[in-house]
Amino acid sequence: MTIEFLEVNRPSDVAVSAARTCYFPNGIVKPEKSSEWARKDSLLSAIFKAGHHTTLQHTHVTMLIDGMSRHLIWRLLHTHPYYNSEQVSQRYAKMKIESFVKSSKADDSSWNEFYGSIFGDYEKLCTVLEDDVKKVTPKFRQKDVAKKAQEMARYILPGGMSAYLYHSANVITLLRYIAVATNLSECESEAKEFAKILSEKLLEIDESLKPLIAHAQKLNVVFDDEQFFAIKEKQHIDSSQLHVKVFDVVGDASFSENENHADILRASMMVHDSGVLGGFTTFIKHSLSSDAQNQRHRRSLAIRPMLKSYYKRDFYTPPIIANNSEALEIYSSAINRSYDFFEAQSQKIGFNEAIYALPNAHNIELIERNDFSSFHHKAQMRLCYNAQQEIYDVVYEQVKQLRTLHVKGSENFLPPCSIRAAQGIRPICPEGDHFCGIKVWKSDFKEFHRDI
Repeated sequence: MTIEFLEVNRPSDVAVSAARTCYFPNGIVKPEKSSEWARKDSLLSAIFKAGHHTTLQHTHVTMLIDGMSRHLIWRLLHTHPYYNSEQVSQRYAKMKIESFVKSSKADDSSWNEFYGSIFGDYEKLCTVLEDDVKKVTPKFRQKDVAKKAQEMARYILPGGMSAYLYHSANVITLLRYIAVATNLSECESEAKEFAKILSEKLLEIDESLKPLIAHAQKLNVVFDDEQFFAIKEKQHIDSSQLHVKVFDVVGDASFSENENHADILRASMMVHDSGVLGGFTTFIKHSLSSDAQNQRHRRSLAIRPMLKSYYKRDFYTPPIIANNSEALEIYSSAINRSYDFFEAQSQKIGFNEAIYALPNAHNIELIERNDFSSFHHKAQMRLCYNAQQEIYDVVYEQVKQLRTLHVKGSENFLPPCSIRAAQGIRPICPEGDHFCGIKVWKSDFKEFHRDI
């Protein structure tokens, strides 16, 4: 794994200068004025220990991360709202055999053989699915057939597939990464490596952060899964019988007619309406791959218990694969081989270090809370026919249940084109050359049909 920091001002200079500015009567204290100030380190320590962490949030670091497993990205980097990421997409970029991570405890030969066999099946699926994908892809989008095929084939790829990404976060978030990664059980050795590299990189740009990093490294982080299972039991949720259940609805989603939710700038993020005061909770069971998309809606906060606490063989199969016998045979064989290997490796190196072998298709469970304004945005993004099919199905089910519960305003949870058309915003489809080819806005969207 490698991490490269883009050049920034020293975080300690910015934090201390920001703190001094609060009490300085003669204007802004600039970072260079605190660089050699005799009391800099003592003030930095004081504001940190007092919990005045806003001063450390002014400095954002942009990292170029290469070689982190997708499972660790899912479990650590994208499970909170205080970041921004742009990572290589498994939907649109063809994956490469060398892009895999394994535990430091793993036997190289057996893992290399496993990864090689799964990657071989991935390439087979990409080829086998192309004819079916071609049949359901509009003529003007035929150039995307190969990408659509690999989007479906990627479900068999394991969580040990690595990624490269831009990742930005403020200094407090970086310190929290160090604390959490030091205590994380899933991907334990990789998480500790990340915490170590991150600590070293922070010290390279600012030695004054040393006591703050030391505090983070010593912190005892507790991962509490009990509340997840308590809520699930209280709601009588049987995850073998359902994938989505909406409950605990508060208020309604009836917004005034305006463009705050329709324009691409989404001023609703700043000019809040009554929707932020109401909301709902949802139990969701879907694949790791789908949840990687779901996480990017950072205002949809969720509890995701550790996988070991409820593991069983349970996976998602895309409809286009389920309806193709040759593809289904390749898919099922690869998924079951992954589970066989994972379970065997769990006995050798432990569940949390073997976790890289779990396929993207593996179903996970979470409980999520949305306020109605945030969900309005999420619904637009995920009810678009260009969205990943599985997360589309999850969000559509949420909308259907809200309508069944007679939540006022739920009829306005629609794709972006439907909302823009109703408000007279042009172009109706904001996707440009990626228009799905279906004039969704001309329907009432009470029923839907997607081939892929």
